[in-house]
Amino acid sequence: MSEKVLIAKGDQKEIYRVGDKTYKSFEPGFPKAEVLNEAMNTARVEETDLNIPKVLAVTVEDGRWTIVKEYIEGKTLAELMEEHPEKKREYLEKLVDLQIEVNSKKCPLLNRLKEKLARQIDSVKELDDITRYDLQTRLDGMPKHLKLCHGDFEPKNIIVQGDKYYIIDWVHAAQGNASADAARTYLLLALEDQKTADEYLEMFCEKTETAKTYVQKWLPIVAAAQLTKKRPQEKELLMRWLDVVDYE
Repeated sequence: MSEKVLIAKGDQKEIYRVGDKTYKSFEPGFPKAEVLNEAMNTARVEETDLNIPKVLAVTVEDGRWTIVKEYIEGKTLAELMEEHPEKKREYLEKLVDLQIEVNSKKCPLLNRLKEKLARQIDSVKELDDITRYDLQTRLDGMPKHLKLCHGDFEPKNIIVQGDKYYIIDWVHAAQGNASADAARTYLLLALEDQKTADEYLEMFCEKTETAKTYVQKWLPIVAAAQLTKKRPQEKELLMRWLDVVDYE
């Protein structure tokens, strides 16, 4: 039997490899609906022709719900960017190209992004009633699109295998506005490095012929949604973005 190798560990889950399979194992008591939703999201995205690790099974092992997927050998785009800083712009451009490819797809059985964001904003205890109302009003006024959105699109979720790029972690996938997806990527990059985030946004807007201010209008909305993660190290920056009514 192949050796069990731990790949990553979080608060309520761990990911390990056995042979050519990846096992994502959740803590006992983790909501079954969330596990099944993640597996279903991934299965639905499989129906596009994007390169993603396929779901092979959903099972229970030692009282833990577990999603079994294909194992993809390679390094993440984040690792390559760190190892080869001289190629950072080249890798950033690949990130943008992959995101544009994702956003070009349709996945009609996924949840609607605007509805998910509305629920997240309502659940954030840190928001006062006026801020919550302003955010919901802004969200309601945004154009309704039905493009495939990853919801957590960043370099650590791209695995590079030779000349192939595999996109992982589709737990937050939804159908909605591509600029909302881009705003979330910008936010995730900015939490790590503001300069990289700014380079990304310039590149995304140029390649998609999108006005930067249009993407930026989504930032307070996705910042509020990110607060549901309850990460203390992010709270100050996210709360600051909520105060921004409009961008120049």
